[in-house]
Amino acid sequence: MYSVEVRDRIMIAHSLPDRFFGPAQGLHGATFVVDVAFFREALTAQNVVVDIGAALDVLKQTLAPLAYQNLDTLPDFAGKLTTTEFLARHIFDAMAAAAKAGALGAEGHGLSKIRVTLHETDLARASFESGLS
Repeated sequence: MYSVEVRDRIMIAHSLPDRFFGPAQGLHGATFVVDVAFFREALTAQNVVVDIGAALDVLKQTLAPLAYQNLDTLPDFAGKLTTTEFLARHIFDAMAAAAKAGALGAEGHGLSKIRVTLHETDLARASFESGLS
């Protein structure tokens, strides 16, 4: 299985209003390094997994609505605990939809799976990975 991974980052604010989260219940900021890995069984005719430039562009567009936002105030996240794991799935869904819609070029249609990893710090990260149907 071949893979290509691209990276960007976002700064957000949010709260996690559940006793489970201790001090993170209150409003706080986070800077996430976001890695998106694209996988395919065989390389394209151009010997690539996906166009890296297109992947970087799509990731930047996916993150733009979240960057410098208080996630607690965004309608899409109303009533949701915007944990790192939750955000990894949210970004995965957007990247998978972009691949299916052709935003990654023709190469996006032959992908086997995508993995999105959000790094909270150098010590902690969370991911969501799934095949594309």
